Amino acid sequence: MIIRQDKAFNAGYNAITSLDDKQNHTLMEYGMLILGKSQSFSDNQSKEKAYLLVKGKAVFEWEGHKAEVTRDSFLDENPCCLHVPAGVTIKVTSLRDDTEISVSRTFNDKNFTSKFYSQQECMTVEGGKGELGEASLRSIRTIFDYSNAPDANLVLGEVVHQPGRWSSYPPHHHPQPEMYYYKFLPEQGFGYSELGEQVFKVKNNDVCVILDDVTHPQVAAPGYAMYYIWVIRHLENNPWDNTRIYTPEHSWLREKGVKIWPDK
Repeated sequence: MIIRQDKAFNAGYNAITSLDDKQNHTLMEYGMLILGKSQSFSDNQSKEKAYLLVKGKAVFEWEGHKAEVTRDSFLDENPCCLHVPAGVTIKVTSLRDDTEISVSRTFNDKNFTSKFYSQQECMTVEGGKGELGEASLRSIRTIFDYSNAPDANLVLGEVVHQPGRWSSYPPHHHPQPEMYYYKFLPEQGFGYSELGEQVFKVKNNDVCVILDDVTHPQVAAPGYAMYYIWVIRHLENNPWDNTRIYTPEHSWLREKGVKIWPDK
């Protein structure tokens, strides 16, 4: 399902999904926090929380710690993120007029050490490099996953998706629910998102809800860079550990040195 944002976000927290949504039962809640210069926001909800700076300049405060960070380009600069367990209060103060923060929350009874992930700590790989004529070349940025946050119930990262190319490809699926939050440059850009046998047009600030173990490849229109935040919810006794189940009919595309037309 695509959740369309037909108007600009308001100042403050803008809820997009909720934990009590029975139709889009992602086991997560997601929203965007918009702050002007000198505006602050505090979050003391008893949930696991991840605050990812999309753009702007802000001070993050938690448990007596502070981090001042700036991000001018979500395409060219790595993300930074504050990730805390339930019971820890987060305060964010914007130092510019254009601060935008992605907020992910979920229930989690486990306690873990709060962590501010700097831009230098982000794990980045070039997906699709040297494969399939580089038609699926993209930058995959993983902030935290099961490997470095095993007690979390969330997994969080970004994809920088080049114009006219594909991502989440070859088609794959996994049982854990996932959400994508999109941005385009220029903002009037668009792409297409597959959810199983359905295909949806996606635009700036839209959210894609991925449920029911469906395949979910993405494609961007030529001329428009597509960026999306991806957040996955571990299932009980079934965490997402780079879990990708490729569809049998397209698995041959992953073979090393595979040749495709016109090179075949």
